[in-house]
Amino acid sequence: LGDVYKRQGAELRAGLRLAADDPAALLDARHETAALALFGADGPALDELCRIADDVRRDAVGDDVTYVVNRNINFSNVCYVGCRFCAFAQRERDADAYRLSVEQVADRAAEAWAAGASEVCLQGGIDPKLPVTIYADLVRAIKARVPGMHVHAFSPMEIVTAAAKAGVPVKEWLTRLRDAGLDTIPGTAAEILDDDVRWVLTKGKLPAAAWVEVVSTAHELGIRSSSTMMYGHVDHPGQWLAHFRVLAGVQDRTGGFTEFVALPFVHTNAPIYLAGIARPGPTWRENRVVHAMARLLLYGRIPNIQCSWVKLGDSGTVAMLQGGCNDLGGTLMEETISRMAGSGNGSARTEEQLVAIAAAAGRPARKRTTAYGHARR
Repeated sequence: LGDVYKRQGAELRAGLRLAADDPAALLDARHETAALALFGADGPALDELCRIADDVRRDAVGDDVTYVVNRNINFSNVCYVGCRFCAFAQRERDADAYRLSVEQVADRAAEAWAAGASEVCLQGGIDPKLPVTIYADLVRAIKARVPGMHVHAFSPMEIVTAAAKAGVPVKEWLTRLRDAGLDTIPGTAAEILDDDVRWVLTKGKLPAAAWVEVVSTAHELGIRSSSTMMYGHVDHPGQWLAHFRVLAGVQDRTGGFTEFVALPFVHTNAPIYLAGIARPGPTWRENRVVHAMARLLLYGRIPNIQCSWVKLGDSGTVAMLQGGCNDLGGTLMEETISRMAGSGNGSARTEEQLVAIAAAAGRPARKRTTAYGHARR
């Protein structure tokens, strides 16, 4: 065992040196052993990893902690996909099932604008009774009511299923949405871009290649997106590293990702956890490692690394800001998906609260646009 520990220690030291000198090289297959050693970092090595990630963050984007004033609008929670990590979805006859009308969504967008928001984020369940026209109708209605509002809407899963329902290729469907006024899409539904994991989580309903096709096609049409990874369920560090390689490959081809968002699995009400299959979300160590490694592995490709106050809480968010992150996401105004999964961190933050989180991390805060420009309002 002594030789094993020495070898692991040597790999960890080599990884830390590479992280400090050439962080993006950790994605190279030649350095896989060092990268995986860093994903296992703990104690003083983990502290050093986070310190290096914070230095790299400073070099990449400076000290500002950014955030967007936005509103989440989940326009339907009726869904029959059956993702095993989701506690948001309801069946048609469930007491809590709902659908918002186009007019109600436009009303919420107008309320958000009046409250200072520059973005609305629309996502819904895969609801078989919604007409296929509703996606473009929602975008047009928001733009008609609030012309200056940025519409960030529709996950790759929603796009794939809607395009199939309409009987058109994804490119044509996205072109229709863009022409209706869609600005950007959330890179959600990525989970882990490994089909073995996706089979356990979603029964393979959206293969990794389909997710890549949607975001790549969107980028080619001028529709930028975020990128995400949900971790801490049935996954392992080798799959995390492969996931980051996929994201880096897309970014090299398209340049369309605005940010990376690490999403810790919220287990409390998730069916896959209640069935005894998934672990109870990531450990504190894993949260620190994933956020730090995101900063390092994506260096030179995706400059903005976001941490989720919804999933981490305020104190957890402060720690991630001190370990490589530069963005807080949004004010949200209403948040349903994480809350239904069992997150206890609330559904909204004021601008003042986000500024206070940044201050607790020892950093200034700055309001941004969805695409990370300086906010004008």
